[in-house]
Amino acid sequence: MGLVASQSAPSAPSPHAVVVLSHPTHIMSHDIPYPFHQNPDLLYLCGFAEPDSALLLVSGSPPPRHRSLLFVPPRDPGMELWDGPRSGTDGATALTGVQEAYPTAELGRVLQQLTEDGCTLWYDEAHVTHPKLHDEFLRPLLEGRGRSGAGLRVRSPRALLHSLRAVKSTAEIQLMKEAGRITAQAFKKTMADSEAPIDESFLYSKFDFECRAGGANFLAYPPVVAGGNRANTLHYVNNNQLIKDGEMVLLDGGCEYFGYVSDITRTWPINGRFSSAQAVLYQAVLDVQKSCVELCTPGVSLENIHSNMQTGIRDKLRELGIAQGREDELHRAARRYCPHHVGHYLGMDVHDTPEVSRTRSLQPGMVITIEPGIYIPEDDRSAPQRYRGLGVRIEDNVLITEEGGPLILSADTPKEIADIERVCAGGD
Repeated sequence: MGLVASQSAPSAPSPHAVVVLSHPTHIMSHDIPYPFHQNPDLLYLCGFAEPDSALLLVSGSPPPRHRSLLFVPPRDPGMELWDGPRSGTDGATALTGVQEAYPTAELGRVLQQLTEDGCTLWYDEAHVTHPKLHDEFLRPLLEGRGRSGAGLRVRSPRALLHSLRAVKSTAEIQLMKEAGRITAQAFKKTMADSEAPIDESFLYSKFDFECRAGGANFLAYPPVVAGGNRANTLHYVNNNQLIKDGEMVLLDGGCEYFGYVSDITRTWPINGRFSSAQAVLYQAVLDVQKSCVELCTPGVSLENIHSNMQTGIRDKLRELGIAQGREDELHRAARRYCPHHVGHYLGMDVHDTPEVSRTRSLQPGMVITIEPGIYIPEDDRSAPQRYRGLGVRIEDNVLITEEGGPLILSADTPKEIADIERVCAGGD
């Protein structure tokens, strides 16, 4: 709350209230729900993992008179028979350490009182996480601003929350290390079970099983399991085609471990041995990836690293004879053969803290991905025949440290050619 209060003019202090709504339960079909996934902002602030709830943080005037309040669905034996136990108000305070808990229906009354007291409301009305709670409790306040008095002051806490979430604590880093370790083991066991021919769906299910068997709660996102030319479709998620002998598979996957995620990509030959062309293209991407990882130090930005990646890919494309021409033409080729950014922030979300600019200087405690790739569609007549239909991406999760260089949280996942071929052959 001190960060929120610091945004006010010192000459005009006022009480502040931060409202963060949970996610609702989403329905897949009729009355069959999807697995629930909490709003990461609420989970970050108080650890409450149930739907249809709201967190209210209030600062007094003058500070420090702070209150934390949770609004939760009341206990309901009839609903709990079907959906499992709820925490209720007593359980919510016991589980989270939040000072006060009330039924969700009380949220409107409390907010109304705070706004009548001249409180500045911090609420992200541009990104509504729970439409029903928003319509019932927040919309009337927002629509009523300006009708009386000085009007309700509303500001979004989104940028402040994302700035906090971008820098991980020691405890958060430990969870991300474990997510990386679990995912690395899942990759190894999936590689070891690869053979030609094989269905992408088998590798998908193998990877999912090994993540869960290793202790993960579930997968962090629908993985990409793309054999052959399908690796050149960046967000290919059908994962249902046959991978033939002589083709590679690109697997982009990660797990969630108690609210924190991994996001790792590896590309390997499904028969366990790289062909000459596959090895050359793979090593080119690996060289670029390693050079980018080395730059992951305080003071450098993701945008700086992206620029390095584009230069590296440009040079590799020229070296392999995939692209030729003037410097501007080579730069355009680099953007065409790798159309995505070098990476993104990682944490409670896969594409974490989007309010934090990629131009921001990295600082210790931040975790990012580094994921260059080269993608050459099979119908690309401008590329040498031997590379057509090959797509390679290599992605690691990197912790920025104060000293000692970057710490690769996914380091146990094989990425050297010799290591991949050894694991595919059944070696440890």
